[in-house]
Amino acid sequence: MELTGMRGLSAAEAERRFESGQGNAAPDGSSRSLWEILAANVFTLFNGIVFAGFGILLVLGRWQDALFGLPALFNTVIGVVQEFNAKRTLDRLAVLNAPTARVLRDGVAVEIPLDRVVLGDVLVLRTGDQVTADARVVETDHSGPGGLEVDESLLTGESDPIRKRADDEVLSGSSVVGGTGLAEVVRVGGDSYAAKLTAEARKFSLVRSELRSSIDRLLKWITWALAPMILIVANGQMQSQGGWAVALENGAWREAVVGAVAAVIAMVPLGLVLVTSIAFAVSGVTLAQRQVLIQELPAVEGLARVDALCLDKTGTLTTGEMLFDRAIPLTEVAGWRGILGHLGSADDANGTARCLAAPFGDELGPEGALQIPFNSARKWSAIVVAEAAEGRPAPGTWALGAPEFVLADADPAEVSETLAQAGALAEAGSRTLLLAHSPIASPPAEHPELPAGLQPVALLTFREQVRDDAAQTLSYFAEQGVDVRVISGDDPRTVAAVARTVGLDCPEGRDARTLPEDLDELGEVLERERVFGRVTPHQKLQMVHALQRRGHVVAMTGDGVNDALAIKEADLGIAMDTAAQATKAVARLVLLDGRFDRMPGVVAEGRRVIANIERVSMLFLTKTSYAFAIAVVFGLLAWAFPFLPRQLSITDGLTIGIPAFFLALMPNAARYRSGFLKRSLAFAIPAGLVVTLALVALHIGADRLGGFTLIEQQSAATLTLAGVALWVLAVLARPVHPFRVLIVLAMYAGLGLVWLIPIARDFFQVTWLPNDLGLLVLAIVGTGIVLIELLRAWHLRFIRHQEPAEQLVPA
Repeated sequence: MELTGMRGLSAAEAERRFESGQGNAAPDGSSRSLWEILAANVFTLFNGIVFAGFGILLVLGRWQDALFGLPALFNTVIGVVQEFNAKRTLDRLAVLNAPTARVLRDGVAVEIPLDRVVLGDVLVLRTGDQVTADARVVETDHSGPGGLEVDESLLTGESDPIRKRADDEVLSGSSVVGGTGLAEVVRVGGDSYAAKLTAEARKFSLVRSELRSSIDRLLKWITWALAPMILIVANGQMQSQGGWAVALENGAWREAVVGAVAAVIAMVPLGLVLVTSIAFAVSGVTLAQRQVLIQELPAVEGLARVDALCLDKTGTLTTGEMLFDRAIPLTEVAGWRGILGHLGSADDANGTARCLAAPFGDELGPEGALQIPFNSARKWSAIVVAEAAEGRPAPGTWALGAPEFVLADADPAEVSETLAQAGALAEAGSRTLLLAHSPIASPPAEHPELPAGLQPVALLTFREQVRDDAAQTLSYFAEQGVDVRVISGDDPRTVAAVARTVGLDCPEGRDARTLPEDLDELGEVLERERVFGRVTPHQKLQMVHALQRRGHVVAMTGDGVNDALAIKEADLGIAMDTAAQATKAVARLVLLDGRFDRMPGVVAEGRRVIANIERVSMLFLTKTSYAFAIAVVFGLLAWAFPFLPRQLSITDGLTIGIPAFFLALMPNAARYRSGFLKRSLAFAIPAGLVVTLALVALHIGADRLGGFTLIEQQSAATLTLAGVALWVLAVLARPVHPFRVLIVLAMYAGLGLVWLIPIARDFFQVTWLPNDLGLLVLAIVGTGIVLIELLRAWHLRFIRHQEPAEQLVPA
């Protein structure tokens, strides 16, 4: 549009207003601050329990038994460092890819960062822009009833475009879908809708998910159980020292307190939440290095759960670049080539229309015409020419758009040949548009409609370049059990033709105008068919809801403003690099380089994370299970707790802590299966009971053999626990992988070094065992290994009963 003499603010005035606090800067919500990261990792319930026990042992002068505090501190530091590094990477990418605003400064349209927009600035709005601050329309590209067309779906949920005239207000967060205009900013910063939307969309948050909610629920159970367990353990330890009175009198209470602290600390799955958070953070950074921006880190889990992927054809299966192919004249009407040149040269021309500028740009266009911009819902644009002029297009209404939409009200008998010809072109894979003319020159109304008597003038065909990687990417999804649905606003025959070239089995596409309104009926259609054309923005949203209602986890990709609401409502919204600002704001993933072949790696990363977290969670939950069981049994029977805290540090580090960090970051191609907590507990609780039975058997056997010192009994208990728990690790590290084998062997070697190195042996207060006690330990550990193997076999059958066989992929 021409700027008609408006100059906007001067650069000096804009700077003055910015310095006085009238800028569009909103609070930084892209991720948690350093203080929030510290608080979240340090001030936790379990850190409180650990460091309370740490302090008690230091007060008692048993610093050697307080070693568990150092790994807890170390784990906290790791969590802070990992998340802070992820924050820096994601924030930097968010800044590099932040949208900009177009404003008038000194009479020139310039692009500036969003936060530099100030109160009183004049926004230059064009098709595809997101309104970046609340503003009042001062001028549009049409007079009278014309104006901007704005999509306010992100505010109201209604996808119908709203026409804006002079003095109407446009709210930030809405998007321009047609026309151009100028608008004066009236509200900025945190007061504007866009600031709130963007801050919320980019905010670091632990989104609700099965994985996180299961872990949270488990931790609540453990929290409630800790108080009674502390009483049971403390009483049992005092009774084992001869009773409360005797223990308090002779100082044996110190050993009782040490045993109680060891028992309580063993119950706390310290590293489970930490490993989960680190796995998410590392994946976020990994994907960022692959040019994939994760706007919410736990969205990585969503990648693993996706089983229905909805793709927009343009920009996803194709490069998005349109090339004009040819024009097929149907009826000669004066000036039709000039109309095409005018449409192709317009400031707000979309990608398809711009292809017309080169072949027809030199033709004489209309003078003083009114333009109705293209709209994705009605599928056409139009030019109204009021007066005749020599050598220029004939007066009347010229419409360009999808043939069946432009001729929707025409007599079928008169246009059947034209529609058949257009259909044949579409089936051959060409995108086909129709230029039609009516001598009626009606000015645009609030809701524009085409006049009667439209006569087909010319068919135009365009070619789209299919992405080289599209076929291979879709093949990957098929192998992984992810159903792909191609959803487009184009002719279903054209969409089907493109889909066939990339390997989808679709004899013909479904015309979305024939789809049912009822979500249940729509869901049934979506289960049967995979390619849809002539889909409106509202129908895209309905498709997402219909698939979700049938239990699918839906990912939606897109780049247009019309995709924004569907992307927002999908379980995982994915925006391309060319996406409109509104679309990027609500997506959880942004493909920064627009490469569709990034998607297999994105999905694989999500599946790796969730499968590995499930694997290591079984390690932590096995430890929690046997810690609770040992505390109950030894507490109720008034047996002395069989370990010192420092000895538990050996088993915790070698059987859980160290291997968990490696296993959580290893490759893993297992598919997502619901029921994470049920599967984990189904293995962990029986495994914990096996460990507990092993220690009970050792206690009884050692009593019968008799004559062993306290250090020998504690050494035997440590070896028994480590022997069975290391086999749990070996089972969970399967299937066999060289690096996993190396991890398990390294943990066995570490256990051996504790006994071989005199300094380590003295520090941890362990010793070589007498022959008879050593044979007893070997027999018990061997029996435990057999029971763990039987448990593994049962657990695999349990999983098979839970899920269809085709979903079982080895971890």
